[in-house]
Amino acid sequence: MAEDKKTLEDLKDLGGATAAAQEPVEVTRERVVDAQGRSYATGKRKNAIARVWVKAGSGRVTVNGKDQMEYFARPVLRMMIAQPFEVTARKDQFDVWCTVTGGGLSGQAGAVRQGISKALTLFEPDLRPVLKSGGFLTRDARVVERKKYGRAKARRSFQFSKR
Repeated sequence: MAEDKKTLEDLKDLGGATAAAQEPVEVTRERVVDAQGRSYATGKRKNAIARVWVKAGSGRVTVNGKDQMEYFARPVLRMMIAQPFEVTARKDQFDVWCTVTGGGLSGQAGAVRQGISKALTLFEPDLRPVLKSGGFLTRDARVVERKKYGRAKARRSFQFSKR
């Protein structure tokens, strides 16, 4: 029984490469484009899901068949959608066509932004480090907290009545 116990010194001769000895592996990503010259990606935020197609063009953004000015009336939401293009210096170089379901306008704009970012990385793989460092490829996991029983909302108590 005592012979079965091994120490770290005994395991060194097993040979496996250590983490320090390994050299970083260069990952080359392939360009993913369909027959029409588009890249497709899905973006999510809160309860909103956006299916996004990106192709080379004049900078037109169409959301659920409407122009972005009509669909996202608030300038802040349009600014969110334009962020991936501004960070990568690709403004007015891509046409975006997307369908969005679920959630509200703010969540939908966040979903479209993530979808555009992911589709851009598929169209031009060299843009990935810039978009990743900006946080555009990360799915924002914050969602509305559920309502609990015995509470007015998720955490708010019912109003106290003295009498």
